[in-house]
Amino acid sequence: MTDLVIRALTSSDAHLFDTLPDPLGVGSALALATHRPDWKRVALRDGKVVARAAWWGGPDDESPVNVNWFDVAEGEEEAGAELLRTSPFQVEYELILPANWREDPAALAAGEARTRAAAAAGMKVLVERYQYRWTPECQLPKRPGRLEFRPEPDDAAFLDALRRIHSATLDTHALRAIAEGGLDQAAQEELDFFHWCPSPREWWQLAHTPEGELVGIHIPAHNPSGPCVGFIGVVPEHRGHGYAYDLLVECTHFLAEQGAEFIAGATDQGNFPMAANFTKAGHPVVQERIHFVPGS
Repeated sequence: MTDLVIRALTSSDAHLFDTLPDPLGVGSALALATHRPDWKRVALRDGKVVARAAWWGGPDDESPVNVNWFDVAEGEEEAGAELLRTSPFQVEYELILPANWREDPAALAAGEARTRAAAAAGMKVLVERYQYRWTPECQLPKRPGRLEFRPEPDDAAFLDALRRIHSATLDTHALRAIAEGGLDQAAQEELDFFHWCPSPREWWQLAHTPEGELVGIHIPAHNPSGPCVGFIGVVPEHRGHGYAYDLLVECTHFLAEQGAEFIAGATDQGNFPMAANFTKAGHPVVQERIHFVPGS
């Protein structure tokens, strides 16, 4: 087997990235995402692309948020591993897969090949998540009408709510942040994400009971790829009443009223209550995603 050449692409040779087949349809899934040529890397053997990866981030980011496109040709898993292993961007890998991918032999084979390559590069599975996509054809769920929603200009109010919400969270990314730096880090990471989104700060909303008790928050947002459910969270003392559904419904209505033609959403597969809320609110699962993190 001939030597492997791994390099970044430039605007002049970015076309090389498209020469590898895409059995998982990642290109279609990321049609609204922008990948900079210098954030794309390929592994070549005899001038032929045998592995590729594209890193993604916001338009003003100096470094990428994650790698969300990674392919390997048949028999080239080690080339893919070396591509990830030698990258200057050691960030989370988000493996995008079709819904129910384990039931499709072709998708299963492609997904497992990428998983093996990522593992060989030293990456570890953090969590598997469902990806949702609401469209107007799904119709708007009826508002329960139990809560009052209003914006709040003070970030401190959201930080306080986030600390309370994450004190009893099921979210794996939040639990990882808590393990690394406590509730303050987890809350600040969420707030930083809200600010990173290009949607207006005025969209953030607190939810209260008619008596004025804080129930939770919902963040209608736009990320660089389009409108999304940025965050749904209920404080611990008000859980058990189905309020997360109310928050999701309000978030859906809010974005639809802003003219959203689709609304993306996601939750951990192990977060059964939130997954049930997405289903109840008419948000269908369109993808599954496996999140890998660089090994320590």
